Amino acid sequence: MLKIGDFSKLSRISIRMLRHYDEIGVLHPECVDDFTGYRYYSEAQLPLAGRIQTLKSLGFGLSVIKEILTKYEDAGEMERFLLVKRKELEEDSMEIRQKLQFLDSTLKWLRKDGSLMDYNVTLKTIPERYVASVRQVIPAYDCEGMLWEIMCRELEPQNVQQAVPCYGMAIFHDEGFKEHDPDVEIQSAVVGKYQDTEHVKFKTVPPIQIASATYKGSYDQISRVNAAVANWVVENGYDFDGKSFCIYHVSPGQTSDPEELVTEVCFPVKKK
Repeated sequence: MLKIGDFSKLSRISIRMLRHYDEIGVLHPECVDDFTGYRYYSEAQLPLAGRIQTLKSLGFGLSVIKEILTKYEDAGEMERFLLVKRKELEEDSMEIRQKLQFLDSTLKWLRKDGSLMDYNVTLKTIPERYVASVRQVIPAYDCEGMLWEIMCRELEPQNVQQAVPCYGMAIFHDEGFKEHDPDVEIQSAVVGKYQDTEHVKFKTVPPIQIASATYKGSYDQISRVNAAVANWVVENGYDFDGKSFCIYHVSPGQTSDPEELVTEVCFPVKKK
């Protein structure tokens, strides 16, 4: 039998924490002297103490650790549980990386100017176009790539020729921003006449007047660009007049570096 001090040294768990583990039922001593109240542990409890410390280092709270030790005594069950935890940590890590990327782009923007109006807003008209179009409700805005994959796959047999410029764009048909299931349409201007496919439809799009701002870098900037365009629209006596869209001058299909992306944020407008 080991005194609590000796067990503390061997397990690398403080005496205070061992007493707390006893109180909450995570790790009881092998026995307690009825007369002195001294706690005694056995060498056989050291692996259990090691598992507790491992689970703590993985981010589990003591109440969850107690439940794990009770429910998952079998090694196979414990492995499955830890694999679930691993997936959760991977998702958390991805979210943290996205936040860091957004933080970096915000710092770069602040150091450059610090003003919303550092984006140059212009008024122009996009001419009439004959386009290939795919419109679907997708799980989220960042799933837009699935629409471009559909277009590329279904147009390949027809050897479709893109116009120059092709005005590759995404149009957002919902009335407002949606956290899930947005209604998104992609378009690309083409030359010639082609047959509709299962998902790709060909149509003529009329000319449209827009206020737009073009920027280079990741899509994290879009909210600030939107604000710059909105300010310009109000200050110059225009009203919004249709669905917003983005034109991809350099798209994710052309570069894997977010800082090399070139995007034009467009809002149809009319004079008040």
